[in-house]
Amino acid sequence: MGDTRSRRGSTRRTLLEREAELLQLDGMLNELCGASAEARGPGGGGLLAIAGAAGLGKTTLVAEVRRKAAARGCTLLTARGGEQEQGVAFHVVRQLVQPVLATASEEEHRKILGSWYDIVAPAVGLVAGDGSSTPDPQGVRDGLDWVVTRFAVQRGPVVLVLDDAHWADAESMAWLSSFAPRADDLPLLIVVAYRPEELPAHAAELRKLAERNGSRPLELAPLTPSGVGDLLRDRLGESADGPFSRECWALTGGNLFEAVELIAKVCEHGIEPQDANSAELRELASAVKGSGLVQRLERLGTSAVRLAWAVAVLGTEGRLSLAGSVAGLGAEVTADAVEKLRAARIFTANTDASDRLDFLHPLIGTAVYRAIPPALRVAMHGQAAFAVSEAGLGATAAARHLLEMHPDNDPWAVQQLRTAAREYLRAGAPEAAQRCLTRALREPPALDERAEVLFELGCSALLHEPATTVNHLKAALEEPGIAPALREAITVRLAQALAHTDRLAEAARTVADEGARSSSAGTRLRMQAHSLMWNAFCADEEDSPARSRRLARIADHLTGRGKAERYILGMRAWDAMVRGEPAETALHYAEQALSGGLSWTDENWGFEVPILVALTFMYCDQPGRADELFTQGIAECERKGWRGAHLSFGLTLLGYIRFRRGRLAEAEELVQAGLTVADRVGQRVPAQFYAVGILIEILLARGRVEEAQEVSDTYTYGEIVPNAVSFPDSETVYSELLLASGLRGDAERRLRAVGLRLERRRMRNTGWCPWRLLLAEALAHADPAEAKALAQEGVEFARRFGTPSAIGQALHAAAKVTTGAESLALMAEAVQHLERSPAAYELACALVDHGVALSRAGLPQDAAELLVHGMESATQCGADALAVRARDELSACGLRPLRPRSAGTESLTAKERAVAERVVRGLENTRIAAELGTRERTVELLLSGVYRKIGTDRAGLSKLLDQHAAVRPEKQP
Repeated sequence: MGDTRSRRGSTRRTLLEREAELLQLDGMLNELCGASAEARGPGGGGLLAIAGAAGLGKTTLVAEVRRKAAARGCTLLTARGGEQEQGVAFHVVRQLVQPVLATASEEEHRKILGSWYDIVAPAVGLVAGDGSSTPDPQGVRDGLDWVVTRFAVQRGPVVLVLDDAHWADAESMAWLSSFAPRADDLPLLIVVAYRPEELPAHAAELRKLAERNGSRPLELAPLTPSGVGDLLRDRLGESADGPFSRECWALTGGNLFEAVELIAKVCEHGIEPQDANSAELRELASAVKGSGLVQRLERLGTSAVRLAWAVAVLGTEGRLSLAGSVAGLGAEVTADAVEKLRAARIFTANTDASDRLDFLHPLIGTAVYRAIPPALRVAMHGQAAFAVSEAGLGATAAARHLLEMHPDNDPWAVQQLRTAAREYLRAGAPEAAQRCLTRALREPPALDERAEVLFELGCSALLHEPATTVNHLKAALEEPGIAPALREAITVRLAQALAHTDRLAEAARTVADEGARSSSAGTRLRMQAHSLMWNAFCADEEDSPARSRRLARIADHLTGRGKAERYILGMRAWDAMVRGEPAETALHYAEQALSGGLSWTDENWGFEVPILVALTFMYCDQPGRADELFTQGIAECERKGWRGAHLSFGLTLLGYIRFRRGRLAEAEELVQAGLTVADRVGQRVPAQFYAVGILIEILLARGRVEEAQEVSDTYTYGEIVPNAVSFPDSETVYSELLLASGLRGDAERRLRAVGLRLERRRMRNTGWCPWRLLLAEALAHADPAEAKALAQEGVEFARRFGTPSAIGQALHAAAKVTTGAESLALMAEAVQHLERSPAAYELACALVDHGVALSRAGLPQDAAELLVHGMESATQCGADALAVRARDELSACGLRPLRPRSAGTESLTAKERAVAERVVRGLENTRIAAELGTRERTVELLLSGVYRKIGTDRAGLSKLLDQHAAVRPEKQP
């Protein structure tokens, strides 16, 4: 029964009755490592969950996972949740990643993390962060995805092991839950062990993953009486009889930890394992858990007790020197206490050269921590906060302990908590920052510091609790003696929070009031800019025309010298566009706004105006410029780790630009990506609402009405009327869906309400919101006279705005509610305008409708040419239903439906080929148009014949042509 035998049989003892689990583990490791005969490299990974109550042997099984993985040559990433560290953001992630990076220099770190360095490094603890950038949580999770994916590919097969996952911090668990499904396609096996009854709410997704596809985690059961008997006989020999073994099982309930500890006590006390001695087991069993364990600790002496308490308080920071300091013990006394605690099986044996102190089992650590008298526990956390700070472990390590202390009016504590909050924000953990700042406020801070703390607290909650932000920032503004710069910053952020909670009118009043009370010209101008912006977004603005007149007067005197001026000029550009002023006016102010640059990631200004300026170019028939601005803005957001709502808006509206250019498949893909990001941000958020509306428009254009209705129903799109102006207008989009479904009456009612709302604000640009044109369509059968009047009014407003796309779209709508020769003339004019516009889908619609009208008028040859052209254009746009309609119409006319011309079937002259090559090299479209002249179908030739001749692909050349706004020449007489 000596130590040699004990060590030799330890693995067999602790893995008793785990044959099924080991078999499944071996199978997953074999699949991961490509162990089958036909495998040629690392196979697919996955997720293995090990669930069981405390003491059933999860940690032992996890250790066997590590041993088997190492024996197969796998790379190991290991971490363990800590009961005291659940509030330390990315605590688990840092355990996984830091050993990989520990020996590398900063230069090597940058090489390993690549473009994600600035986003991910603070989260993994490489840099403290200078506050220059605050990535959102989704951005950090995306960066961690990239880092771990790259590591798995380069160092695979990889086994990632997380023990005590029920104690993992929320940030790490959120990342792991979202990343775990990717393991199926990587040489990566993720193994998590947890107590199912203690999984917190933030681990719900992990539980779902562990049970997906009908599978279940490995649920560990208690040992059977036979298993406990085997443990006894292995340690005490064959003399252990059945009744004694059964009593051991009954007292421990088959709990592996308790059984092993009880048998150790039997051995320590020299008790013979016979039935006659069973009564002595009860007293021994009480000493291995709960109060009995604490009594056992107390018998070791005061020094051992204080050291055990210190290690329980320090948690994973339990190093020998730190623990001795927190316990108030000298070096010799500390060393003696450590030996006693190891001999008593309270601490683990020292298996390496480190001075780390760990409890033998988490159950022991929990029992010891809970046994510390409450007042003394608080005091020890205070000692621990100072000790870890002095040891250079950083403000976040100190903050964990400060959060457990009672407020004590301590300036040092406030400073540490504020520093920790900044580090958490830099790491993309705003909720952890909020906890620190809330605690700092209770300390409390000095009176002249309170407004700053409230401001920082409000900013930390803006992403996930904007309503809470409002309360904190309002309280900050009530503090006396606030410095002007701080007051200005608080006011701007308060307005942003109000806007995010759908209180746009209050947001506008807040900044307007601050501007009125300020004596600084710069502050007044900045407050004017924000007031004008929030009023412009407010759907129920009381006097929109007055605001527009005021905006025009202000903008006429600005040159774009500073940010405030550029933002006002940007608002003027947008306002001119939505009101339907000449497009040249809107473009003039948009160019002025961009003269000094507009950042998408300036937290003090927001990204709303840069987006409006970019969209102004799109509505003014310069989608290439809008596309470029959005691409740059999205890249800027990604560089800073803003991959939540900002990225969703960027992808969605970039998709909207592609939709307006007639690239329906690209548009759908982008908007679906934007909607996916929005869904991750939350439900019923503005980003989600925009994405759903634009996706519905795209699906309708592609002829997938039922799918559009399904999307609308899923997100209850038609039931929500936002307080903010949206683009495209949500009520108009839903009315378009109603029209496509044949519900003209419902569409009419909604469109009349849209008209009242927008006309009150003098928003009359039919290119921005075609409610008049859609209402005309809804009334075409019930009231043709009103329908015609509405359409003609839409044409007048479109001609005033002056873009070919707006005029062509309005003329097309007017033609559809008019009859006879007048309708044909309007349709022909619509096609002419749309051919000069970037609105490829609208052109395809007009071509097909014109062809149909000519066919009905008895002009089949003219109809056929237009229908073929329309069919080809619809096919290129991805408007499948429209292409089918054109083909069907050709068949109905008795004409042979032609296939759309394929790439490379047209011949080009030497001159045309040379000009096409210049297109690829990026010459301006004005020179291209001049050299090509106005030959019929020249652009068609470029789109159909250049591809194979100059070595580029169809989509690539189409993109180049769109980027350079290539003019589609009119037909010659």
